[in-house]
Amino acid sequence: MTYEEFLDEVATLLTENYDLSDGAAIKCVVRAQAEGFFIPHDEDPARRTQVHAEQDAALLYKQRSQVRSTSRSANK
Repeated sequence: MTYEEFLDEVATLLTENYDLSDGAAIKCVVRAQAEGFFIPHDEDPARRTQVHAEQDAALLYKQRSQVRSTSRSANK
């Protein structure tokens, strides 16, 4: 799949598997892209597979959850 299709698939998986809204999923993917998370996928088309999309969606959701949990703890 193309790089753009891969990013779309990760966002779709975030909405379908982790119950994020479309906006939250897109924001998560855009943030990860800005932080360089997807550079290896851009440079190596072999990384743009369904399996990698599922793994990346799980990792991004886990990271997002950890950041949100840390933020809530700091605000108490």
